[in-house]
Amino acid sequence: MKLLVYSAKEFEIETLNNANKEKYKLTFVTQALDSTTAVLAAGYEAISIFSGDDASLVVLEILKDLGVKFITLRSAGYNNVSIKSAKRIGLRIANAPDYSPHAIAEHAICLLLALNRKLIQANEQVRQYNFLLDDLVGHNLNGKTVGIVGTGKIGSILVQLFHAFGCRVIANDLKNNPYLESQYDLEYMDLENLCKQADIISINVPLTYETHHLFKKSLFDIMKPKVLLVNTARGAVVKTIDLIKAIKTKSLSGYATDVYETEKGVFFRDNSKKGIKDEQLKELISLPNVLLTPHQAFVTKEALKKIAETTIYNIDCWYEGKGCRNELGYETFVS
Repeated sequence: MKLLVYSAKEFEIETLNNANKEKYKLTFVTQALDSTTAVLAAGYEAISIFSGDDASLVVLEILKDLGVKFITLRSAGYNNVSIKSAKRIGLRIANAPDYSPHAIAEHAICLLLALNRKLIQANEQVRQYNFLLDDLVGHNLNGKTVGIVGTGKIGSILVQLFHAFGCRVIANDLKNNPYLESQYDLEYMDLENLCKQADIISINVPLTYETHHLFKKSLFDIMKPKVLLVNTARGAVVKTIDLIKAIKTKSLSGYATDVYETEKGVFFRDNSKKGIKDEQLKELISLPNVLLTPHQAFVTKEALKKIAETTIYNIDCWYEGKGCRNELGYETFVS
């Protein structure tokens, strides 16, 4: 079987080749999958895509006509894929769940600490031989109330980490986790109450119809003054225009994020020479109390190794005709 890898990043090629062990012929292209680049998949039974690739119905139909049968995602999230459409036209899709929830959770903590303790600003000052502390005052995490929105695998790790900092941890989710409640004194509540009580809020939910723009003006208006918001989930869970207004009016103390609402065409590429046209992103980046990293939370050696192994595992299952536990929309195939 031949596998075409879309949106291939230099840092992941070696790990994919190592996981493959020369079983399949891998071809790497830097282009993202869309209606134009879908033709590159001619002659391939399987392709691998990333979270920013377009796997909407139109693209899936082109792939199907070209002979593609299998699509394996190198990401846990699959909001960029029309799963129902894929199932209807006979394309099989699998993702890479649980590749490293620790990597994402640890990055969320890094973002929060860096923003709260003004580490970026401190580093810039010291490089200019400015050792004053006047503008570098932060807050203790100990004793603060932290709201975890989404207590799946990543959120669960964050509950444990914040508990270790001595925080009171509250949460919102569709389903309670009894283990977290009993072992870490976690208290579940509705989202509005969480926003009213939390000093720090961490977003850890997938992007769905229900969570799109979940965090908007109506929630920002009821939050405690000087809240710090951390987002390592998906950018579109936050309505950026409302977020910017909340930061400018000082309703929010700061925003630390690894994601952005409209990343496509900007993230995962070097725009330093041409610049960017997204005025909203420019404004967000310009705010002194915003810390944005380029969707790098998953980039640890351990996570990349797991993603590569899962990618090849998914192909193995299909090639060998056995159930794939990561398959999406085909419950009967899951083993």
